[in-house]
Amino acid sequence: MSIDLRTDYLGLHLRSPLVASASPITGAVAMTRRLDDAGVGAIVMPSLFEEEILNEEIELNRSLEAGTEAFAEALDYFPEIGFADAGERYLRRLEAIRRQASVPVIASLNATSAGGWVAYARRIADAGADALELNVYRLATDPARGADAMEAADLALIAAVRAAVTIPLAVKLSPYYTAMADFAARVVAQGADGLVLFNRFYQPDLDLEALEVVNRVELSRSWELRLPLRWIAVLRPQVGPAVGLAATSGIHSGGDALKALMVGADVAMMTSALLRDGPEHVRTVEAEMRAWMTDHEYESVAQLRGSASQTAVADPAAYDRANYMRTLHSWSTPPELTPAAAS
Repeated sequence: MSIDLRTDYLGLHLRSPLVASASPITGAVAMTRRLDDAGVGAIVMPSLFEEEILNEEIELNRSLEAGTEAFAEALDYFPEIGFADAGERYLRRLEAIRRQASVPVIASLNATSAGGWVAYARRIADAGADALELNVYRLATDPARGADAMEAADLALIAAVRAAVTIPLAVKLSPYYTAMADFAARVVAQGADGLVLFNRFYQPDLDLEALEVVNRVELSRSWELRLPLRWIAVLRPQVGPAVGLAATSGIHSGGDALKALMVGADVAMMTSALLRDGPEHVRTVEAEMRAWMTDHEYESVAQLRGSASQTAVADPAAYDRANYMRTLHSWSTPPELTPAAAS
């Protein structure tokens, strides 16, 4: 039986639902051909960070202004500096990757404020990006700023970027909004063509010997897919088929990708598995998908997609709080730990 893996995401026609999401691999021009040959449906470039641009601008301005306190005429010698080289390097890399790839290339912006990002969103579109992923990454650490203000700022940022570009726009969210279903609907109302669930925050650690806060990157594991699975299953019937949904975090195998599609995702994004096993791991995941679909008589991704969303399953409560107690009671205590065994 011939299996059709084609899918649509953000209005883009993809040959496969397996997408290489943002990582050092997708930012390396030399890796583009390997990802393409392995069969990915699309490539999401690493994010262009607001802090990266601003820090370079500050350092450049500091260097140019060195000595101006001694020579007043130097203040007018250099022109005003705008965005620094980080943005320019990103655009050049995007153009190079786009020339190498036969599949859609999605650029990514990691922003906390509108400002110059509107202009950069336009430049990314002009550089040939097939779509733009807006990575909204913000920690609510200010006790004087409530959820309403935080969400309003995110929505304003999304609206500003949406107004700036005509290419498809996806928004990558964290799972920490106070009312996820409501916020997701408002993001779509601001013009987002798709949602990427979820942003995987990297947590700091402590070095007990050096007594320092350190950053440690740990690759995801398959069990981390459960959170996006639940929310995609819930959101798919709510946002409708026109809104693209991408599952990210915890997709390592064909089984993981199949689960994401069954709850309603259009694509399954892979990062950690590709970092660990290389771009060619996509072939293994695709082969596992094809084997399972053949055994279970599924002919296409379109037939599979959403077949286990909240409104499609026999027990919709399995995705919400009604299943909380049942899940807790599903644990079986090992016989050696029972009171009878202890006596």
